[in-house]
Amino acid sequence: MSALKDRMRSDLTTAIKARDEVRSSTLRMLLTAITNAEVAGKTQVELSDDDIIGVLSTEAKKRREAATAFDDGGRAAMADKERAELVVIADYLPQQLSEAEIADIVSAAVEKTGAAGEGMKAMGKVMGVVQPQVKGKADGGLVAAEVRRQLGA
Repeated sequence: MSALKDRMRSDLTTAIKARDEVRSSTLRMLLTAITNAEVAGKTQVELSDDDIIGVLSTEAKKRREAATAFDDGGRAAMADKERAELVVIADYLPQQLSEAEIADIVSAAVEKTGAAGEGMKAMGKVMGVVQPQVKGKADGGLVAAEVRRQLGA
């Protein structure tokens, strides 16, 4: 079993004992999402820590989008709940990259692929180099926006 999944299970036990409702419900939801990812497909697989980080990144993105939607709809209490869950999820994700770090990674990828003069046609090529480096460490929308900016779109 992965170390990250073990840590989440032990943290769930601790949260239940401490009667921390937000943390325990969020960890239950995360462990369920991981289990669903493991049994999806034709055969059951054991997810690695990298795979689990992918699942957690997806769940974090859902929380960010839901919080924004609730804010736009005037439902501040629900938006706050989503943000509280996002804080719990962030405890298990790698340290997020700053905008400057993302810009540096994208610059290096543009140089490596020789995409400087190609414009938006080269976006897929650049994203293919950047994605493995930022997986789980940066929001895909921010990365794509930086690639677009550097390619001159």
